[in-house]
Amino acid sequence: MNSKQKSIWVFGDYRNYFQNRVTLQLISKAVDLARTIRAEVCAVILGHEVDEYIMEYTAHGADRLLVIDDPALKSYNTEIYVALLANLARERDPDIILIGATDFGREFAPRLAKRLKTGLSADCVGLDIAEDGLLMQIAPAFGGNMLAEIVTPEHRPQMATVRPGTFKEIPHDYERSCLVERLPLAKNMPKPRIRLVEYDKSAEKEHTIENAAVIVCGGRGMGNKKKFKKLHDLAKILGGDVGATRPAVYAGWTDHNALVGQAGKHIKPKVLFSFGISGAIQHTAGLGEADFIIAVNKNPQAAMMKMADVAITGDAGDVLDALLKGLRKRIRE
Repeated sequence: MNSKQKSIWVFGDYRNYFQNRVTLQLISKAVDLARTIRAEVCAVILGHEVDEYIMEYTAHGADRLLVIDDPALKSYNTEIYVALLANLARERDPDIILIGATDFGREFAPRLAKRLKTGLSADCVGLDIAEDGLLMQIAPAFGGNMLAEIVTPEHRPQMATVRPGTFKEIPHDYERSCLVERLPLAKNMPKPRIRLVEYDKSAEKEHTIENAAVIVCGGRGMGNKKKFKKLHDLAKILGGDVGATRPAVYAGWTDHNALVGQAGKHIKPKVLFSFGISGAIQHTAGLGEADFIIAVNKNPQAAMMKMADVAITGDAGDVLDALLKGLRKRIRE
């Protein structure tokens, strides 16, 4: 690699690949950023028997792949993975490292940043290149009430974790090719202090609201938990998922995994139903890529109503009941 070539690294988190597309989303954004600073997009893969993901990351926009494929990496270990990526970063000196803000990324990225003695912006909801060429890292602040624009002017690499669903992935291109570097496992790896004894994947349904084509969102205007639960009935009929605003989550009507907005999930459904949601910026910041919005609210001047493609003025619970009744009748017919 040309030492003068700028590079943007994306850590390849391929576990639960078909539900979690954040690595592909980050590669897509890295391609966009790379055009501005004339950089190479490099995906880093650590693991065992990872050829499938090499092909996927190539097809989705990576220019180069750094791959360490070894049986010792079959099971994720924080200490080993951090040591490997830190060693690679010191050798190659990337300008930017991007990691998905998954449970894994939130554990892994701070340790890596500490090892590399650089800064880290966590849970970013936007990335851009500033006029001076620095990475602009946009992240919620003060409990999600504000968005902070953060740069790392001195230390390298510039690092950020980004929430799943923030960016769209590049369509799969079967004709793409890239340079694949297969690297050996370093001999001086730390002896892990934690050993995986057994792994049992939970049978609980995985919450994949970021990838749902239809999402039914409810807010404070639903009134109570009993009415809010009816949103699940609508989502089931439409083959979608349920989202919520912060007041609905804090009221205990649903769990935190359903939270949509600055402090929660970023969604990109083809159709979004919004029931009883005023449209505060903390919520609407997560709706930027919804294709079609249907909003129901008593207040026709609510911000959510102005964003909507179809706005229905009325009580959210009453409209939901009427919609469910009509859909069930059509199903029976």
